[in-house]
Amino acid sequence: MEDTNIPNSIDEYILQYSEEAQEILQTLRRVIKESAPNATEKISYRMPTFVLEGNLVHFAAYNNHIGFYPTPSGINTFKQELSGYKTSKGAVQFPIEKPIPYELIRQIVKFRVDENKSKAEEKLKKKKKNN
Repeated sequence: MEDTNIPNSIDEYILQYSEEAQEILQTLRRVIKESAPNATEKISYRMPTFVLEGNLVHFAAYNNHIGFYPTPSGINTFKQELSGYKTSKGAVQFPIEKPIPYELIRQIVKFRVDENKSKAEEKLKKKKKNN
């Protein structure tokens, strides 16, 4: 059976939530766009996803928190700054009742942009070397 509730766009995704959550999600989306202006948006794993030379970050709304998924490297690099939040290998939970650390998110996204660009450049160098 096909799930018909899968949103086709980030706008559709955001509209599924309460006004309070929508405000947070729109701000989060804007912060990511500003930090990764060349990234494209899509829905992946049923979540808003930004892509630049591969997946950059995902985010999602839950009842009590906003999930932010900057890959394990994004979590590890900012382990100290994220120590006040619940984290796992590639995710962090920002409680909805507390202020969302948008400046920290901006730094993490910029780190991920640089990381993905470096990986893409390495791949290109290897490809050129092997041709």
